[in-house]
Amino acid sequence: MIRWVLVSLTILFIALFFGLGLLAYAMYALLGLIFVSRFLAVTWGQNIYADRKPNLKEIEIGETAPVSVSIGNRGAIPIPWVLVEDYQPEQYLQSRPPRLLIEGKRQRITLLWGNSQKILRYEITPRMRGFYQFGPLVLEGGDLFGLYRRFRVAAAPQFLLVYPKIVPLEGYDLASRRPIGEIRLTHRLFEDPTRIAGIRAYQAGDPMNRVHWRTTARLGALHCKVYEPSTIAGATILLDFHLDSFHVRGEPYRSELAVTTTMSLANAVYQMGQQIGLISNGRDAAERIRLEGWEAEKDDGVADFLTRRLALAEAAQDEGNSRLQPVVVATRRGPEQLQLLRETLARLELNDGLELPDLIDEAESHLPRDATIIAILSQVTPASAIALSALRQRGFAVEIILICMDRDEHEAAMQLLATENLDARHLADEDAIADLCRHQMLR
Repeated sequence: MIRWVLVSLTILFIALFFGLGLLAYAMYALLGLIFVSRFLAVTWGQNIYADRKPNLKEIEIGETAPVSVSIGNRGAIPIPWVLVEDYQPEQYLQSRPPRLLIEGKRQRITLLWGNSQKILRYEITPRMRGFYQFGPLVLEGGDLFGLYRRFRVAAAPQFLLVYPKIVPLEGYDLASRRPIGEIRLTHRLFEDPTRIAGIRAYQAGDPMNRVHWRTTARLGALHCKVYEPSTIAGATILLDFHLDSFHVRGEPYRSELAVTTTMSLANAVYQMGQQIGLISNGRDAAERIRLEGWEAEKDDGVADFLTRRLALAEAAQDEGNSRLQPVVVATRRGPEQLQLLRETLARLELNDGLELPDLIDEAESHLPRDATIIAILSQVTPASAIALSALRQRGFAVEIILICMDRDEHEAAMQLLATENLDARHLADEDAIADLCRHQMLR
């Protein structure tokens, strides 16, 4: 714009110097057009407002959610054109298959008469779980000649939480109350007084209620009962969600399968009234969503920009992965535990922070010894196999579920686990989740 003004003024001075009246008149007209266009564009931009109507915030996969944004003109002067785009992150639409299906247009060019309002409507159907952002609204306006354009970011974004799928586990024996089977602790931190493992000689400090009086009377010396360690109740799921563990060739299918498996196991454990928890090296999407910046520019929550690229960049989310702390849902019982797990898994995203061995070191203090550790992996490295073996050696009960679609990859992972005396259950697709515990029940 400044360039046009400078060029027009230069030509005007030349025309006046040489007495070129017609050319000078044309420059007067052009300068008048530039300033009028600027005035109108600024006025139109200040009079535009947008408001997002609240809609559904939590839905299941496959349900449809409406999105509605109103755009209005609070001034008396009509706005001849405004380009409206409801921003959505590119990764929602560029993944194969796309994470969202959109019905309707989230972009349109419209005319706004004085003191009028129009509504942008469309519907979205999520095909995968996630924490989705819709908005803010990117507005582009200007004069009729295209000499002056302004871009605005308005209408606070809306967020939609889509819960992960739950697959019922077939062969889940209610009487056993163990989806992973009966596992005994390797140490005697917890003992079951109803299950006597043997009898030994009395030792100083043994309580009198442990004395086995029949054996004491028969042998003439005090002997005590030895109880079996109590069986483990509940589970803590250790989900490896490191970015390098999921090859791009299998994405997003493999990572979604890992989340579905985690949610299905958690639901089965919860239904039995047992404790359940989650530890992962993924990242909570709620931390990634950026709410400040664009809405702090002005009191009315609207920011102005000179180019469309800057406006879209302001509306975009922060894509940096800098989380170096695990996502932890403490292992507990309670009616709110399953809902907390669903929300956490719905927002979980791949992260390039902690690798599995670092995750285990960081989160070991959150691992209760009276619950099975179910490690859900999509890739096994020598370091991760050693880390899981070390957990077992320290007295934790460890079960491993391996998500692999390639036979060679599966065989290599099983060999690494076998070198550390570990075994794993193989999961190749979603249909296999239902049979995850069948072989345990048959055994």
